[in-house]
Amino acid sequence: MGKKKLDKRLFGWVMFDWATQPYATLLLTFIFAPYFSEIVINRKISDGVTDYIAKAEAQSLWGLGLTISGIIVACLAPILGTMADSSGGHRRYISFFSLFYIFGASGLWLAVPETFNIVLVLGCFIIGLVGMELTTIFTNSFLPTLGAPHEIGRISGNGWAIGYVGGLVALALALLFFAEDNQGLTILGKTPAFNLNGELREGTRAIGPLSSIWFVFFMIPFCLFVRPDNNNNKTGISIHKALKKIIDTFRRQKTNRDLFTFLLSSMFYRDALNAIYSFGGLYAYGVLGWTVTEIGLFGILALVSGALFSWLGGIADSRFGPNIVIKAAILCLIMATLSIVMITPETVYGINFSKTNFYGSLTVSDSSFYFCGALIGGAGGVLQSASRTMVVIYSESSKVTEAFGFYAFCGKATAFLAPLMISIVTYISHSQRVGVLPIIFLFIVGLLLLTFLKKDGQDFSL
Repeated sequence: MGKKKLDKRLFGWVMFDWATQPYATLLLTFIFAPYFSEIVINRKISDGVTDYIAKAEAQSLWGLGLTISGIIVACLAPILGTMADSSGGHRRYISFFSLFYIFGASGLWLAVPETFNIVLVLGCFIIGLVGMELTTIFTNSFLPTLGAPHEIGRISGNGWAIGYVGGLVALALALLFFAEDNQGLTILGKTPAFNLNGELREGTRAIGPLSSIWFVFFMIPFCLFVRPDNNNNKTGISIHKALKKIIDTFRRQKTNRDLFTFLLSSMFYRDALNAIYSFGGLYAYGVLGWTVTEIGLFGILALVSGALFSWLGGIADSRFGPNIVIKAAILCLIMATLSIVMITPETVYGINFSKTNFYGSLTVSDSSFYFCGALIGGAGGVLQSASRTMVVIYSESSKVTEAFGFYAFCGKATAFLAPLMISIVTYISHSQRVGVLPIIFLFIVGLLLLTFLKKDGQDFSL
């Protein structure tokens, strides 16, 4: 493959991360999730439910949506990955599940405050999230073909960095021109663009369809330049045969101890990381009383940090191996999560700063939360990038898509665990802050499992 052709292929591949990031950034975390919580809370309070219970129910509903999407991906990912490896029809799968992304995100326009149908809106969100997750399986399978084995870590890191930059740009545009506060105004103090009705929250609702448009436009380079190797000799298999191959693959894990151990570890630490991302906006809204605009600014800081450290993490990945990079990232995330638990509107680690501002009107509590967001963004980007490299290193070269299918399966197999644990602990403690402590436990379990890897993650022979 010529260098020019490879460069185009690499460009097309990294643009997938750019194209999909708005779903994770705008819808899953910083804009739509707090909006969903706000509407549900207001609805519950108007029905006579107390503020605390309303917040708990909103968080539970959001967790239910994430759990359902996780179960769907967990069931489909290994089967589809196996079928794609056998047929070579990666682009067909990408096209098909891209439609889920497009229709799901577009459907969030229906989240009208006065006529908010929770089942319909949450259903659209689930469809879009499933589309994003499943599409990623097949795009990840191209990673080993984009460079030499020793370059995989750097390429993966660059992909995540580009994705974070895409999320940053999308978030900035959303805050400036669309996402409005309770007065119907954007961060610029103006009504949303295109004469959208701020009182009906049309600016915030429009972010769903706009994410779809963003996805379609920026997927063009991927569609033009990223094509699989010649698969003329491959034939498709039935679902029954795919299931049989999956069972055989599980059995083979006994001979690939490192891959099995890593996937088991990733089940826990990725569940914890996803919980931070998924509940972060709701947590800031409920505990600190932040507005959507403030949560968005928090997101910008996290994305800038994520982009920078994903790039640096890719370099460290290639230099030291992904194993040590992953362990360092998990330790940073543990410290950040513990710090978040110790922050209230008035105190930080039990010290009262209610009469002290960090800068201007910025309180010490708010600035501490911003710092934790930067740490989570940076460490989270590094963790996800290096994890992709680990899958490539420990999987058979002819079964990379299957391995990424299992990687997605392991990432979603326990997707219910973090939301369930958070819900139970919150109910018992009557505290949203204490309720996120299970995240730390999951990180620790994942970190401990990594110590059982025989290889150090520096063997790049595929």
